[in-house]
Amino acid sequence: MQTNENIRNRGSVQPAVLSYFSLFTSLSTLLCCALPSLLVLAGLGATVASFLSAFPWLVTLSHHKVWVFSISGALISASFISMYLIAPRLRSDSIGCAADDPSACDTASKLSKILLWASAAIYSIGFFVAFLLGPLLERMDR
Repeated sequence: MQTNENIRNRGSVQPAVLSYFSLFTSLSTLLCCALPSLLVLAGLGATVASFLSAFPWLVTLSHHKVWVFSISGALISASFISMYLIAPRLRSDSIGCAADDPSACDTASKLSKILLWASAAIYSIGFFVAFLLGPLLERMDR
């Protein structure tokens, strides 16, 4: 059986961990798929070539962009569910925050929300560039 201390520690760490994972995966979508496309669109193809020669694993990552975006989207969605549905319930049950420092929970929650919204914005930009910008530009050329 778990003690209240174990539940309290797990409840305060889980949303932050999901936020960091969602930020990491959204940054990977930006690096593999969105950033190179934006640089080429801006006429910086040589920059993309040198970037890909320095980091050749990005080519492999971009070949699997559907998987990368799917996993990133799932992690970001899980992070939103954890942040806005699960974490408030833990805090209202008084098992999510330490009684000796109640402001620590608010600070961690604020940082987690900033990371979550930043990762959602990065993911949205990456998704737009990787999947929507190309067909949109093709349609405009007709």
